Amino acid sequence: MSDETRLIHAGKAADTLARTVGPPIQKGSTVLLPNAEALYDDANYLTYGRAGLSAQTSLQEALAVLEGAVGVALYPSGIAALSGVAMALLKAGDEVLVVDNVYKPVRRFCDNVLKRFSVGVTYFDPRTMPEALVETAPAATRLILMESPGSLSFEMQDVPRIAELAREKGILTAIDNTWGAGLIFKPLEHGVDISIQALTKYVGGHSDVFMGSAAARDPKLVRQLADGVNHMGWAVSGEDAYAMLRGLRTLPTRMARQGASGLTVAAWLREQPEVAQLLHPALPGCPDHELWARDYRGACGLFGFVLKPAPKAAVNAFLDALKLFGLGFSWGGFESLAIWCDPQLKVRRFDHDYGGPLMRLHVGLEDPVDLIADLRKGLDAYAKLAG
Repeated sequence: MSDETRLIHAGKAADTLARTVGPPIQKGSTVLLPNAEALYDDANYLTYGRAGLSAQTSLQEALAVLEGAVGVALYPSGIAALSGVAMALLKAGDEVLVVDNVYKPVRRFCDNVLKRFSVGVTYFDPRTMPEALVETAPAATRLILMESPGSLSFEMQDVPRIAELAREKGILTAIDNTWGAGLIFKPLEHGVDISIQALTKYVGGHSDVFMGSAAARDPKLVRQLADGVNHMGWAVSGEDAYAMLRGLRTLPTRMARQGASGLTVAAWLREQPEVAQLLHPALPGCPDHELWARDYRGACGLFGFVLKPAPKAAVNAFLDALKLFGLGFSWGGFESLAIWCDPQLKVRRFDHDYGGPLMRLHVGLEDPVDLIADLRKGLDAYAKLAG
């Protein structure tokens, strides 16, 4: 054979691979099948690399263990997971009820995509009682989408009760469970049909890779989600799946540390004269603490607080004085972050006056003593301009 032919066929993948603690990362679009009969065998789903190879499959299996699921679909981002679930389950003429404190990109998707394809979208107040929510749902309601706690204002829904009532009426339920990360809250155990995560955040844990997931116990739903991914042509890379699996190994350790540090920082903030209110459901005395205590096994590092009234210049001074807290919108990584939330609240259907600037912190893996000192500097800068 010529050099051209020999080089094409030389160095093929070994039949056996050395055993390592992580799965091999396979890079390939073409999947070679064992014989002619397998080419069009419907039972052989893996005919193209986009469907996911070793690292992707390992991540799906591990997430299924975490979530208590029959199957897990992977998506290239958290918003892709949320939109992918909707597109896999909804059709023209259906109605979807969406909690008003939902992640802002989900609202963009609902308003700009679902409505364009004749899917009705109704936003509901996160404080709506489960009975009122389900009993008044339009007859065409196919799905209720929750986020508990909300990632800006931290209201919680009675998720198990909503899931129970919705199931009685044949309505599916899904929840953005990124705050709970499938670890400190397990939606499928509480009757929710689909648990969605932005793996980008706590599962990844290092703020350097995008991915989302949707987990379900009903095999029919698992298949619908998988078909939706296939029909849309989505894929995640082996390298990204490997990074997510690596992050998953340390998730319990990181969340325990960040949750405890977050509570330490939140408890300190509540005592500061510049702070009007704490919004951390895991902190006793905060709104919805009873729901958290009933359903959750722990807390993460994300929470909110309200400052006493002051002009925007004071808010900017607070944020600009921070040195350990970065100013950034994502969260769930190893680093601490801070944002001002008020500009994002304007798109909500239900107005709520928090009585002052609404702030959000993500507490990372730094020493909480150092973070508290950093916040004190920020509050001092705030007080100078608050009047």
